[in-house]
Amino acid sequence: MRELILTNDAVLLSYVEALLADQGIEAVVFDRNMSLMEGSIGAFPRRLVVAQETWHRASRILVDAGLGEWVVSNERA
Repeated sequence: MRELILTNDAVLLSYVEALLADQGIEAVVFDRNMSLMEGSIGAFPRRLVVAQETWHRASRILVDAGLGEWVVSNERA
């Protein structure tokens, strides 16, 4: 799995999930339930990840949709 976007914006996450699903790409949101731990203050961003082999296609879909600034361009250590 490879991180595609990192955000606190629930609407953006839903939109990206729908865009990718429409193209047959499965996406998983990590840390979705972190708000239970943090008290819903939005301090911890959610990570949307896709399979490594679909990352380039998924990132191209986001760029084409005008969401390129949200794409995490490299893996964090």
